Amino acid sequence: MLNDLWYKNAIIYCLSVGTFMDANGDGIGDFAGLMRRLDYLQGLGITAIWLMPIQPSPGRDNGYDVSDYYNVDPKYGTLGDFAEFTHACAERGLRVIIDLVVNHTSDQHPWFKEARSDPDSKYRDWYVWADKKPPDATHGVAFPGVQKSTWSFDKRARRWYFHRFYDFQPDLNTSNPHVQAELLKIMGFWIQLGVSGFRMDAVPFVIATKGPKVREPVEQYEMLRSFREFLQWREGDAIILAEANVLPDTDLEYFGEEGERLPMMFNFQLNQNTFYTLATGDTKPLKHALLATKPRPPSAQWGVFLRNHDELDLGRLTPEQRAAVFAAFGPEPGMQLYQRGIRRRLAPMLAGDRRHLELAYSLMLSLPGTPVFRYGDEIGMGDDLRRPERACARTPMQWSTEPQGGFTKHTRPPVSVISGGPYGFERVNVATQRRDPNSLLNWMERMIRMRKEVPEISWGDFEVLRTSRSDVLALCYHWRNNSVLFLHNFAAKACTVKFRSGCNEPVGCPLINLLSDDHSQPGDDGRHAVVLEPYGYRWYRVGGLDYLLTRSEI
Repeated sequence: MLNDLWYKNAIIYCLSVGTFMDANGDGIGDFAGLMRRLDYLQGLGITAIWLMPIQPSPGRDNGYDVSDYYNVDPKYGTLGDFAEFTHACAERGLRVIIDLVVNHTSDQHPWFKEARSDPDSKYRDWYVWADKKPPDATHGVAFPGVQKSTWSFDKRARRWYFHRFYDFQPDLNTSNPHVQAELLKIMGFWIQLGVSGFRMDAVPFVIATKGPKVREPVEQYEMLRSFREFLQWREGDAIILAEANVLPDTDLEYFGEEGERLPMMFNFQLNQNTFYTLATGDTKPLKHALLATKPRPPSAQWGVFLRNHDELDLGRLTPEQRAAVFAAFGPEPGMQLYQRGIRRRLAPMLAGDRRHLELAYSLMLSLPGTPVFRYGDEIGMGDDLRRPERACARTPMQWSTEPQGGFTKHTRPPVSVISGGPYGFERVNVATQRRDPNSLLNWMERMIRMRKEVPEISWGDFEVLRTSRSDVLALCYHWRNNSVLFLHNFAAKACTVKFRSGCNEPVGCPLINLLSDDHSQPGDDGRHAVVLEPYGYRWYRVGGLDYLLTRSEI
């Protein structure tokens, strides 16, 4: 068990150093610029910063093609700048987690260069090779429509090498014990520099068996246990937040029955069904996903999110459900990606509807798990669909109405800020929203503060309550004789919903509104009747403080 489960009640904020804040005017964000914005993040209520890839890279896949695991990309700064950054975070009580991309390397990594050049090199077996192209080379590509094969021929080695992703990202042979030892060494290096853990990329592929004779990969779950044990030995509260888009029946294989493997995973099952419910108002699949992913060890935690830096992956939905989400949020071919997902940011997906946005973020903050925000979520940033693939949602942060949105002094940066239209920096930026008490930014800050004051979500058990309407979700959490209840109306019209509060009293319990003075008393039948606005939501404490004091067993 970890000696500090800080991640259970954290607020995680994902950002790319290169698109957040540029301090030296070269048009690329850097650690010096990021440090200038730490007070902003602290004020927003963030408790942990997740950095997208920061290591040296040719940059063909936004840094996910790593060429050196033991350094910082020079365009962001130096290792000294990184150490100064983690120290500045620690002074503010902020934790840092970084991307750990170890399923593959760049083809420019010295390991691969030596492996392809010398058959006797120790690095030859660090990658996955075949004498001839395997017959199933087109099976299991990660990027359908863009990627054609998982095997490519290397002229220097005169052999085929395996790559689950792009051909410039050869897979590491993670079954090799020498590779596994190197992965631990990499983690130990960054732990020593002040990080509190890692968001591990593509975990199912990291632990899967690989090779030309492998038809059905087998997951080597004990690798996860060795990662966990190493982190506990080096830094007791360090974590791995896993990107693992797996089905609920394998969740416990990743967490471990006793929580001895992964402490955190992203809940992709819940994410995809959330968007189906947002698109249709039908809460049944969302309720099913909540219950299907409920079992987990006490020390384990889900990472809950809406949009991330990749496409909105809808691959786990039925074809009919996926078509419904496409129709609502990504009807044009240019908005879709990899034959399975949507590449837009949340605000344009919801047509900038403030009520719909508030509903979505209120839901995310009240789902069982730790909320994970994407930079710019707090101001409703948009996307640039002219940029290729997933790059459309990776535009610079919009700080002000200054040129380039205050992101950089450079007049022609490599990636320009969104300009013009409803999501341009002229209209959507931090400075303007800071001055408006009713802005999305200030609303988000208030909601994050309230979320941190409701630990029942992170630590308690939950139940899905029955309601009189199928388009309203009612979630109730119980922890240490306290209960909180959340209502969300997914319909675009007002409604009255009736339900029982989830307390054990036959006459029902009063509900104290945590966000306003609109409290609720049960009727004679013990049920509550609450009027919800279009896309309305309520956060309640069941019974309220006075009621709980009268019920105290002390």
